[in-house]
Amino acid sequence: MLPALTSMKFLRTRRLCWICRLSALIYCFLITAPITADEPAAGKIIPAWPADPPAWDAPTDAERDTSDAKSNLVAGQPLIRLSNVRNVELHVFEATDLKGTPSPTTVVICPGGGFSILAWDLEGLEVARQFQAGGVSAVVLKYRVPTRAMKPAWTPVVQDMQRAIALVRAGKVTSNIPTAVGLLGFSAGGKATAHAATATQRTYESVDESDTEISPPDFAALIYPAWIVEDDEPSKLRDSLAVDKNSPPMFFAHADNDPHQVLNSVTLFEKLHAAGVPAALHVFSGSGHGFGARLDGRADDLWPELCIRWIRDNGWLANSAP
Repeated sequence: MLPALTSMKFLRTRRLCWICRLSALIYCFLITAPITADEPAAGKIIPAWPADPPAWDAPTDAERDTSDAKSNLVAGQPLIRLSNVRNVELHVFEATDLKGTPSPTTVVICPGGGFSILAWDLEGLEVARQFQAGGVSAVVLKYRVPTRAMKPAWTPVVQDMQRAIALVRAGKVTSNIPTAVGLLGFSAGGKATAHAATATQRTYESVDESDTEISPPDFAALIYPAWIVEDDEPSKLRDSLAVDKNSPPMFFAHADNDPHQVLNSVTLFEKLHAAGVPAALHVFSGSGHGFGARLDGRADDLWPELCIRWIRDNGWLANSAP
């Protein structure tokens, strides 16, 4: 009987292992599958400004998705490329634990797009679902574009970022006032994130009680940031961007072959390290630019989990996942 019982236990264990693997695959699909037009994107959507945003070169054309049949795919899937965004919005993905307690941490996610468009699902909604699943409340910022012709192009974006952080800290976005607020930006959004994270002054005039003081993030994550360093002197930061001991901790993910060179992340990481500011740097091999958070079987699939664990390791998130 013992060999038979052992065999039954082995078969049952194998069956459970396969069930676990299948469950993990379904989970990964659910949090990384591209968002479709008829799928609810967020729990709620909040306007960032009570009236018009600060002055900028606003487009006259209607907001639209500029992707078409000839547009590049990512992980074999199309993406939404939003342009002519005038109405700044916060799309909220609130995370709770098993008891329904809201997450103590909220991250404001800022898609990239060269200050011309927003990679709205690839670097926004899909990423928010991953952080939400990992126990971090996420807010996708639909910031103003295009601003590329403005000097500097990042100023309206930083204004929208600072306003979003102020609203989160004031308890106007999630059902709680989080104890930690982070800022996560991709590509051009990563450049604006660096400026917003290191700003010592608010870049717009106060519009209500949420703007009582400057509200820098507690931490920042820059995913393949662009235009951080000088092209011909990559050891030097652009636009008088500077860090010091008061700068927030930062997380970086970049590819070694990114046309927006990896030194955009490496140099800023080094400056933070020299100032004594905690930072984490992950460089992936051969991933290029704009990989977002879609699963494609490459090592860069891991960066969202690495970032969430980094948030937890630094004490901004409890050790128990939802």
